Amino acid sequence: MSELSLKTIIFPAAGLGTRFLPATKACRKELLPIVDKPLIQYAAEEAAVAGFEQIIFIVRKDEKSIARHFSDSPGLRERLAKTKTQQEVDALTRTITPSVTCRYVEQPEALGLGHAVWLARPFIEEQHFAVLLPDDLIDGGSYGGCMSQMMEYYKNNKCGAIGVEEVAESETKKYGIVSTEDSSAKASRITTIVEKPSPEKAPSRLGVVGRYILPTSIMSVIEDTKLGVGGEIQITDAISAILGKERIDAYRFDGIRYDCGSKLGYLQANVAYAMQSEELGVEFSNWLSNEVL
Repeated sequence: MSELSLKTIIFPAAGLGTRFLPATKACRKELLPIVDKPLIQYAAEEAAVAGFEQIIFIVRKDEKSIARHFSDSPGLRERLAKTKTQQEVDALTRTITPSVTCRYVEQPEALGLGHAVWLARPFIEEQHFAVLLPDDLIDGGSYGGCMSQMMEYYKNNKCGAIGVEEVAESETKKYGIVSTEDSSAKASRITTIVEKPSPEKAPSRLGVVGRYILPTSIMSVIEDTKLGVGGEIQITDAISAILGKERIDAYRFDGIRYDCGSKLGYLQANVAYAMQSEELGVEFSNWLSNEVL
């Protein structure tokens, strides 16, 4: 494949979802709905629009619900076809475009994001690959999806990139934090990356969000990476180890990010997307204004 071929994206989805218990006892966190669509489907649609042809889902051992969601449902289609048009049936049952291949890799033990990414290595032939964390729902609005923006940047600059945004000083301990050659630029080469530093040790307030384009060479580095913060293999540590050899830029995407790994962010996303809904937007906005605000 050519150097600029970038067709594979990894979706780590093997977490326990403990912050959403008891809801996640029977339902994967990634399948919780934002209005009427599972969180992970928004991620898959973002990847498809950006041009990715292969999604590697990293899932828990014996996890089948995500695969079921993205597989065809002939019985459901047949039942819906009795009362709906073919276009309506497709809209209700098609969860991913047929041009995208889905693969599923089990993570037998929760050893961190770096380990989850490493498990996908047999399926990556390109010189770069992408990672998308479904927890981070990003509404790019008129600018397009975050991965579409980053793919355009990749094509023009031929290097890795990580999505970042400014975070509150008190929040640095929740993020990977980067420093760059030009802290004021929309995109700039990363010089330092640190996993969840305390505010006094953070090199900046630029927090890493769940969008990465990384060189495939990082796989061998992850293999040798020791356990880091939280007793896990951190992708941040592996990225830090290759910064002297590989150019990876911090990219400030356009759009609004909702941290759906938190209850507050999840609720905010539901409200925002409900207000934008063609079906519910006007009625929901009126209700919100009259009854809540």
